[in-house]
Amino acid sequence: MDPIDGFLSGLALALSPELLMAALIAAFIGTLIGVLPGLGPVAGAAIVLPLTFAFEPAVGLILIAGIYLGAQYGGSTSSILLNIPGDASAVVATFDGHPMAKKGRAGAALALVAIGSFISGTIGLTIVVLSATTVSQFALEFGSAEFFALTAGGLLALARISGGSIGGGLLPMILGIAVATVGMEMATSYQRFTFGNLDLSLGLSIAVVAVGLYGISEMMYLLEERDPEKRLQRIRMRELVPTRTEFRRALAPWGRGSFLGFFFGLLPVPSATLSTFTSYRLEKSISRRKDEFGKGAVEGLTGPEAANNSAAIGSIVPVLLLGLPFSATLALMISAMVVQGIQPGPLILEQRPELFWSVLAALGIANLMLLVLNLPMIGVWVRVLQIRRHYLVPVIVVVAAIGAFSVSNNMINIYLMVAIGIVGYVLRKFNFSLASMLIGVVLGPLIEKYYMQVMFISRGDPIAFVASPIAAAIWTVVGVVIIGGFFWPLIRRARAMRRGEKVSAIAAEDND
Repeated sequence: MDPIDGFLSGLALALSPELLMAALIAAFIGTLIGVLPGLGPVAGAAIVLPLTFAFEPAVGLILIAGIYLGAQYGGSTSSILLNIPGDASAVVATFDGHPMAKKGRAGAALALVAIGSFISGTIGLTIVVLSATTVSQFALEFGSAEFFALTAGGLLALARISGGSIGGGLLPMILGIAVATVGMEMATSYQRFTFGNLDLSLGLSIAVVAVGLYGISEMMYLLEERDPEKRLQRIRMRELVPTRTEFRRALAPWGRGSFLGFFFGLLPVPSATLSTFTSYRLEKSISRRKDEFGKGAVEGLTGPEAANNSAAIGSIVPVLLLGLPFSATLALMISAMVVQGIQPGPLILEQRPELFWSVLAALGIANLMLLVLNLPMIGVWVRVLQIRRHYLVPVIVVVAAIGAFSVSNNMINIYLMVAIGIVGYVLRKFNFSLASMLIGVVLGPLIEKYYMQVMFISRGDPIAFVASPIAAAIWTVVGVVIIGGFFWPLIRRARAMRRGEKVSAIAAEDND
């Protein structure tokens, strides 16, 4: 099917009342979750995940993906108004967004973010639509060895990058894979780590793990912190209109951020966060107004925020066409597809084309809804930011418990949710990567599956894992990322020492 025809057919399906309502709800909930400091898209998607199992597959996928997109926009609201990032990807928005608010341009900053998010989302979706068929055909060349390299290698690279240190990402990743082994082994039906409990024979539900790991641990973390003093200014509708100069300065950063973010979305890295920092450095390096950065530069806000939203769109490509999630939120999307009996991967365009195109079309509609909803609702989000945490936390915990129980109507899910929440809280206190653990839970069964397939086909020959050029290339890239991660800090330290020596030498000459 031609990409344009496929998208138009998906658009016809996406305009059905069910998918329209799903896109609207996802846009609203995603923005709300992003606005509330500390929650983030993973916690929101984890809480909603169990509820999506009762609907059609497209509805569940749109809810999770729409929440992901909405949270990317909403996270910048608290960054601009309170200087408190709603999520890691919204940190860069504090650099110039909050200084703009201090200058009385908070409304213009929020409007520029909303418009930029829509533009970058549209550019990202256009690239996905035009390249989906080509990427799918290339992915058909992948066999068990190639998919094992992608899953195992991608997981190792992600653990190295996202954890900050090799232990910070690797230990949670191993823990996540261990959690994934609980239950019945696929080849021999042997019970593993069930301790005689039949309720554990089917394994731990990814929904329960996600709700505990992010939802419950996040609530424990929020209760530990004090509520910030929230002195929010009132924003009138007329203040949302940027000046001509602000709009003109935002145009080029929107374009650069859109393409940069989409590229990061295709990589096995924390794309939303890395793309914002990279975009900020890019804009600052090429700007003629370097002295304004950190003091309210339009480019320093609009470029990274466009990259943030475009990275969210780009990261959906490896999920749908390769079945590989490179972020914790999209790992939940994979789980929703598997529970619904859908096998993500290159065959999805042949087996379920209506699902693929309707999800993309609905994301386009959700992207438009984010623009239409959020500009008039700025006042609502300002009020939401004034909610005290001791009112908010109990409501979220009750919703999380209901969602975990609804997975299999079994109380063991509630106990597991609380236990995993405590584990997540401890990991977070010691600065371990929760994303590595969750993605380990999702990819663990796939890694085991592809490993066994390769070993069966090759009759135990380990060379089969790197025999094909694609698999060898993937492992080479993974090796470069991991080895580079070890040596890069040493190189930076050596450069810093050289600079320090030069400064000391110059100071000594001045003293003489």
